[in-house]
Amino acid sequence: MRTKINAIITGSTGMVGEGVLLECLQHPDVESLLVINRRPCGITHPKLKEIIHADFLNLLTVEPELTGYNACFFCAGVSSVGMKEPEYTRITYDLTMSFAKTLCRLNQDMTFCYVSGAGTDSSEKGRMMWARVKGKTENDLMKLPFKGVYAFRPAFMKSVKGQKHLPGFYKYIEWPYPVLHALFPQYFGTLSDTGLAMINCALSGAERRVLEAKDIAVLAKQQGGCMQLPC
Repeated sequence: MRTKINAIITGSTGMVGEGVLLECLQHPDVESLLVINRRPCGITHPKLKEIIHADFLNLLTVEPELTGYNACFFCAGVSSVGMKEPEYTRITYDLTMSFAKTLCRLNQDMTFCYVSGAGTDSSEKGRMMWARVKGKTENDLMKLPFKGVYAFRPAFMKSVKGQKHLPGFYKYIEWPYPVLHALFPQYFGTLSDTGLAMINCALSGAERRVLEAKDIAVLAKQQGGCMQLPC
């Protein structure tokens, strides 16, 4: 019998998390979803449960509600624009690791999918502050004893139909998407593909633990089994 996904999603009041959530809600292999937000996501569905929780660094009061899940799609994040490294590290690294460690302790058979971004620096030594912090977050997540940890590094992502949480400038960027995707497939993908690739990681894994935009597009088309990703 094919395993059903029971997933926790963070960041569903943002563009990426909302797109992944909408894709999961319509997927037949997703049985239930729990979203954890600081404010309501504005979506209701029979599969969906929502927890409003202010402090992601302290999950003690909601821990009993975080058990029984086999996937986490961690889509929460902030822009580094205007931030100093300690503040960005606290929100990006400390919060993510605290959340992941709690889930790892509560759900031993969980697959953790983390959205970082194109240009993330796995060496943790580059000049770009955000890329170093994201790289350290990826690296340390992969040391946790989850069933599997996958780092998603999308670039520009076309939105999913019905999304509400989109930056205002998106309407000016999305219309040339077909041309841009044809010319630069390594930089242009869809949120639908991101959601589907996460689902497929949870169902059957992937050969690579770090997934760039082209890998995400391939993995989204997987139909059972671990797909060989292109070199």
